[in-house]
Amino acid sequence: MTRIAIPEGSPFGLSNLPYGVFSTPGTAPRVGVRVANTVVDLAAALGEDVFARPSLNAFMAQGRERWVEVRDRLIALLAGDVPGSAVHPVGTVRMHLPIEVADYVDFYASEHHASNIGRLFRPDSEPLMPNWKHLPVGYHGRAGTVVVSGTDIVRPSGQRKAPSDTVPSYGPSRRLDIEAEVGFIVGAGSRMGTAVGVDDFSEHVFGAVLLNDWSARDIQAWEYVPLGPFLGKSFATSISPWVVPLLALESARVATPPQDPEPLPYLREKNPWGLDLDLVVEWNGQVVSRPPYREMYWSPAQMLAHMTVNGASTRTGDLFGSGTVSGGEKGQRGAFIELTWGGKEPVEVNGESRTFLEDGDEVTISATAPGSSGTRIGFGEVHARILPAI
Repeated sequence: MTRIAIPEGSPFGLSNLPYGVFSTPGTAPRVGVRVANTVVDLAAALGEDVFARPSLNAFMAQGRERWVEVRDRLIALLAGDVPGSAVHPVGTVRMHLPIEVADYVDFYASEHHASNIGRLFRPDSEPLMPNWKHLPVGYHGRAGTVVVSGTDIVRPSGQRKAPSDTVPSYGPSRRLDIEAEVGFIVGAGSRMGTAVGVDDFSEHVFGAVLLNDWSARDIQAWEYVPLGPFLGKSFATSISPWVVPLLALESARVATPPQDPEPLPYLREKNPWGLDLDLVVEWNGQVVSRPPYREMYWSPAQMLAHMTVNGASTRTGDLFGSGTVSGGEKGQRGAFIELTWGGKEPVEVNGESRTFLEDGDEVTISATAPGSSGTRIGFGEVHARILPAI
């Protein structure tokens, strides 16, 4: 037996306990929980086969009462002695995609981001489209290209047409970008023909991850009218390996910004699910942005309610992203197209003038949030390197 030492101020203390899927040399992937600088094998520690699976889906499908029960058991167990065979230093394990992604939807929930993009893409029009403050705008992405942090991203190719070009051309994206987001994972699904109300959010959503919705802006700009993002987005979406339980985020709940006009009844929250998360974006090791999630106009509960109001079903493993997290200041913008104002205002990265991503570049997004009893909890990070186009 061993007792896990949790340093004061650790972002992975007992108020967090994020879940992930890990393996050690010669063993199969299985579910673990992170505690300080260790990963605890839950199949070994709790003796349950549901944690010996290569994804969290089977556990998530058991529902909220079960999530609460296991969390309570873990807090009690980890406050004392744990079987030594179940404990692994975090630096010795390999992390895997934590869920089998059923569907992937991405929203557009930051008023700052949507306004900036509107000014860039439609300089002679109102920044926000007429529907934006009435519903959470989103698009349906590609579940099969969601990858775990640490997976290299190959530069996508496609059709591009700059405003000065008379005809489109084909080739590698020249304006490869990031979108710093938070992703939410459905644990308990809902039947087709029913809707999930805003007050039922915590009954269905298991937890949150960091998400990078990679974007080829030149491909996107040419293709997005009239049906929206397609090849400019579908080539890759990265998520962090640790899923922070919604149960750990109660202390991070805040009100959303004032919503004017008042949303339609199905989108009205009595106790809003705004979240006080602080994101950090690093470009080749240099911090270039600190997006504040607390300023997101639409909450994840409103996103889920809108996603299902037409009777669309949800399934265990559904992933929906918040859209780019951006604040009102330049240093809070969560996409490089905003940060460099479409490439017209380069930023200095390690002494170089930069606009969009180049081959070999690395991007890391991390985040923290308030935890219980004055603690801070961590999401870990989502990291990737850009490889040349094939």
